[in-house]
Amino acid sequence: MVRQKIQIKKIDNLTARQVTFSKRRRGLFKKAQELSTLCDAEIALIVFSATGKLFDYSSS
Repeated sequence: MVRQKIQIKKIDNLTARQVTFSKRRRGLFKKAQELSTLCDAEIALIVFSATGKLFDYSSS
């Protein structure tokens, strides 16, 4: 049984878009932390929300 592909497109509902952004941001930062730990790599992420708010992550 294969998972079906979903089409990637902009989420029209503003609230749903913000919730998705928050969840995806958390997951992205977690993956960056895992990569840093597993590979002893220096990782830096800078993410801007739709409203222009800055979110950053640095492994060092």
